[in-house]
Amino acid sequence: MQRISRSSSVPDRSDRSLQSKRRPSADRSARAIAPIGITTLAPVFTQALPALGAVPTTYSHEFRAELLYDLCAALVREGLAGPETWRRCEDSAQVFAERAIMESIGEERLNLLQRNVEYHLSVSDVAERDGEDKLLGNGRLAVMIESSGCGFLKIGPAIAALEAEAPGLGAAFYWTLTYALYRVMRIYNHEDALEYEERMHEYAEDGEENREQYEFPEVEKALPECIQQTLVSGDHRVFILKARRLLREHMTGQYCSWIERLRTIERLSRSRQPTDVCFREDGGYDTIPLPSLLVAFREHDAVVACFDEESQYMLEGSAEPTLGVVFSPQKPEEVRRALRVVGRFIALNHELFQLVEAIVDWEKRNAGTHLDRREPSLRAA
Repeated sequence: MQRISRSSSVPDRSDRSLQSKRRPSADRSARAIAPIGITTLAPVFTQALPALGAVPTTYSHEFRAELLYDLCAALVREGLAGPETWRRCEDSAQVFAERAIMESIGEERLNLLQRNVEYHLSVSDVAERDGEDKLLGNGRLAVMIESSGCGFLKIGPAIAALEAEAPGLGAAFYWTLTYALYRVMRIYNHEDALEYEERMHEYAEDGEENREQYEFPEVEKALPECIQQTLVSGDHRVFILKARRLLREHMTGQYCSWIERLRTIERLSRSRQPTDVCFREDGGYDTIPLPSLLVAFREHDAVVACFDEESQYMLEGSAEPTLGVVFSPQKPEEVRRALRVVGRFIALNHELFQLVEAIVDWEKRNAGTHLDRREPSLRAA
């Protein structure tokens, strides 16, 4: 609020002496009357009201702001932001912290992710429990990455091309990619579709009279033959070891760029990056994270059909973050750890969606298809 200072004091009438209220004597009334000093109720000043341009139109209050300011100071010490970023954020500590982390990711990576998946980064001091936000407590914050729409990879043509290069190479590529991504993020592939189909059969058995109302997707028929063979063979762990050797043998082959990106994804996935255990203990979300990627074999196959059915209900409950890291902003080593975890997660996604776009571009050039399903099946309402 602007202070208005008085230029002079206004005498209070009640403080005047009663003598001043007497009528003047005759001898004084005959004299010439000198001009009487006139004063206004309020003294003249240069600005009676504050200019509207100087009046704040909004007011923001950041709860437990001291933690956010500690984080902002830590990000400045790490060289991720400075005064210019603070001015662009209009003095909002939360916006400053989130923007500093986002800008550290890099514009090229952000553009790649925005083309393929809907990730949202936020800094918070709460986790959800029983439908309500609960404070993390103990002076902690969390950096979260949430997914509200997943990317899409049609991998069937790529598997066929790899199998033509060498028997088993397509299956090796598919399973290695699947297991690597499962360590880090939620994906939807044929295994999720098979579970959905199994539930449909259970529902039909419970209501035998309504069995004809159910339409079963027949997921197994959508699987490439090389994938079906691996399912029959049994031990996937033994197959994964063989798959790694097979991939290494073709590092200089026709599809070496795909295999190189896959090996980078697998390497990055070995470091622990999923939602922090502390965050899960504090939070009680209704559902697991929304998928970051839908992996199908063909356009509109049984896997896609199952996902389209299940995705109608995925936004009904509150989903836990794809990534959540809890840390104390007052401990530099914990801040650096949180930044490393976020950085590795983004680096893995950068490799993943470069691979996705490379396969899409290859298919357009070589497979003669003009279909492009970069628009995710799941979008936030």
